[in-house]
Amino acid sequence: MTTETTGEAAPPDTAATAPAQFTHRQIMVTMSGLVIAMLLAMLDNMIVAPALPTIVGDLGGLSHLAWVTTGYILASTASTPIWGKLGDLFGRRIVFVSSVVVFLAGSALAGMSQNMGELVAFRAVQGLGAGGLMVGVLSIIGEMIPPRERSKYMGLMMAVMPVAMIGGPLAGGFITDNFSWRWAFYVNLPLGAVALVVCWLTLAKLPRGTGKARIDWLGAGLLTVWITTLVLITSWGGTQYDWASPQILGLAVVTVAAFIAFVIVQRRVAEPIMPLRVFGNVNFTLSGGLAFISGFAMFGAVTFLPQFQQFVQGSSATNSGLLLMPMMIAAMVVSLASGAIISKTGRYKIFPIIGGILLTAALALFATLDIDTSKTTTAIYMVVLGAGMGCLMQTSTLIAQNSIELRDIGAGTGAATFLRNMGSSLGVALLGAIYTSSLSTSLTGGAGFSASGNQMTPAILHKLPEAAQHMFKVAVTDSLGTMFIVAASVAAAGIVIAFFVRQIPLRGRAPAETALQEV
Repeated sequence: MTTETTGEAAPPDTAATAPAQFTHRQIMVTMSGLVIAMLLAMLDNMIVAPALPTIVGDLGGLSHLAWVTTGYILASTASTPIWGKLGDLFGRRIVFVSSVVVFLAGSALAGMSQNMGELVAFRAVQGLGAGGLMVGVLSIIGEMIPPRERSKYMGLMMAVMPVAMIGGPLAGGFITDNFSWRWAFYVNLPLGAVALVVCWLTLAKLPRGTGKARIDWLGAGLLTVWITTLVLITSWGGTQYDWASPQILGLAVVTVAAFIAFVIVQRRVAEPIMPLRVFGNVNFTLSGGLAFISGFAMFGAVTFLPQFQQFVQGSSATNSGLLLMPMMIAAMVVSLASGAIISKTGRYKIFPIIGGILLTAALALFATLDIDTSKTTTAIYMVVLGAGMGCLMQTSTLIAQNSIELRDIGAGTGAATFLRNMGSSLGVALLGAIYTSSLSTSLTGGAGFSASGNQMTPAILHKLPEAAQHMFKVAVTDSLGTMFIVAASVAAAGIVIAFFVRQIPLRGRAPAETALQEV
């Protein structure tokens, strides 16, 4: 079969034409391996967040803090379309299993890291594998299960997100407190081995690929270049280098040039890695903006809130993961509720507006944190943040898929996911740069922190004199406040975007293309 794949899922008609036939039992056995693989890909960022303060204290390199998360997301984002094309060319089974192997290799190496540079590099290897896990799972489901039956199995995949969002921080905190932060990576190995064996044995019936798909290597390369240089600008600008420095200006030139070249290539190649025609629909473009902002806020909050909880509120790594639960539960509940309401009424425009307002309000509330803020107050702020994310995350994907023709569902889903991942990458990089720069400035010359602040851990902080502890807590709180003001400003742009979204009736498969032509 020949499929135009953009990295997230095969087009709807692909599954219908797949020659392989699977029984319900075969599907369920295979789904067990796919669920584990999807869980690994989604869990990894969540499980690392509570361990970051300890990791930075152990390995040093506060300036590289954001890159522990950003490197993973960046590599996953850039590699996803490539894994999709490789699946078309060589078959889903061998490509998916290869991505699992890459992910496990990255996990093992990350656990053995001796410095922050190694950890960031090996996290990028993990991200390369994770990109294949995500697209592989969705593509395999597309080939195994006809569209008419697919929804009842996709419920299993939807359950993975709340499990990862809630279980990840808890597991990461528990592992850090009771074992070592290195086991936050090693835990992937036994789970990944199970997924590897199950999928290899059960996917033999899938097509091996036609060999006719052409991979847009030039487009993939240019995509990687401009994404990477853009993230470097947000990470290094104003911290390691002045904004007007030759390094930052040079990166800006490379970013613009690579982006322009990427657009030109995507317009000319027969099988572009990201078809630009999907952006011709205004609603789709607006939904992409909402996806970008939701990714920006979500990963920014999850990555840096443990800094406040552990350093200022004195929570352990386990408890800081537990304290994120109000946000995660609120996001899950609101997402399910909004989905049910949309399904019943067919109306969705109000939800991104409400989501944008709640998201902005929550981030603005987080900007008011001080060293006396209680855990109860923080939890309330998290509920507001989670509710905002619950209104935005699912709805932005729904709007994207409902705004384009059926032949572009795969491309549209991939592009929307790419934008969400870009928001995550830039959000963590930019907010991390603001936080570390502000913290370093606040600590310079004070109580000896200019030398030791880079390797501060909660355990070390608690052994310092009371005055030194107070100074460090104030510096962390002020730095996070500055960071959240910037995040709230970005989220406010989402409110404006949401007001321009058009209420287009939700359509079934049959009349979709006709209705779309009338818009």
